[in-house]
Amino acid sequence: MQLTWDQVFAWRLGRQFVAPRTDAGVPEIVDRLCGVQAQVTSSAELAVALRRGKPEPDAVVRELNSGTLIKTWAMRGTLHALAPDFAAAALAVIASARTWEKPVWQRNFGASPAEVAALVESVSNILDGAVLTRDELVEALVADPALHRLGEELRSGWGALLKPLAWQGALCHGPAQGNRITFTTPAHQVSGWRGLPEPDAAAPIAITGYLRAYGPATPESFDAWLSRNSLRKTIVRKWFAELGDALTEVEVAGRRAYVLTEHADELAATQPVASVHLLGAFDQYVLGPGTSDSELLPAEHRSKVSRAAGWISPIVVVGGRIAGTWEIVDGDLVVAMFDGAAPPKKHLATAADHLAVALGQDIASVRAQ
Repeated sequence: MQLTWDQVFAWRLGRQFVAPRTDAGVPEIVDRLCGVQAQVTSSAELAVALRRGKPEPDAVVRELNSGTLIKTWAMRGTLHALAPDFAAAALAVIASARTWEKPVWQRNFGASPAEVAALVESVSNILDGAVLTRDELVEALVADPALHRLGEELRSGWGALLKPLAWQGALCHGPAQGNRITFTTPAHQVSGWRGLPEPDAAAPIAITGYLRAYGPATPESFDAWLSRNSLRKTIVRKWFAELGDALTEVEVAGRRAYVLTEHADELAATQPVASVHLLGAFDQYVLGPGTSDSELLPAEHRSKVSRAAGWISPIVVVGGRIAGTWEIVDGDLVVAMFDGAAPPKKHLATAADHLAVALGQDIASVRAQ
């Protein structure tokens, strides 16, 4: 089956609730997107709000506090808000890479595999039925003489030593206390948490979830999204192969990739769309395929979207492709199109109106940078 990128992007816009928007609940949207990045809470809120016909303020935080979503370090070591069942599958696959056992990780973060195992055991006991701030958790951990030397790294805002614990299901974020984060266990945060499945059982859930939103995709692009290519390539390819008839191989402008068989006919029948959408910082529309996908984001403009310190800019999406960036400056929407192109005024005003509703603030005017 041969497809065009215009078809693929139009199909992805629909699958990701960008166009048309949805009346579905927040958990369904987050599940379809395989999580929303939540390093910056406002970005997670905006990602969901822009996909809803009637956005509501603080909708993601409400679901996190009620336990219908879970916030934890997941894909690529970044914080995400996730639907619990998908979270369990994704974490199991990420943990199977056992990156904390690799020499480079040990050199960078100063903990041995045995110490990580001791941290998992201690954290599981300390957080059993409890919700603690980072300071409270670290103080409880370093009270153990065997873990005392890890105190400085445990207090690091990057959470490098805590990520392997999250990947193994030993901790997740709890409800924030003002501006202080808290930690608890997934079992305490999520009603009916069933723990992590075995990797071979988890992989089909993670792969099919990814392809539902971001297909067509290759095993390599799935691994890049999930673990920054930390998994063994032979294992990832095996997982794809074991899905058998559930996957269909397609060709998109010479690039071979996989879609779910249940979506193949729908994708082949999809017509390109002329549309303009404004999506926020760290949006899954670009994070799913990755900023290195030059069909989605021209390579010469990648640095305008993927910026210093891991920042991902808000994006202008035209016909499914990333065609510029935007920001709010003194109440104005300022749009910077790539290659000096003129802003697409015909549809941009409508997109700006919805952005204003999603942000919960007025936009005084729309102007080009």
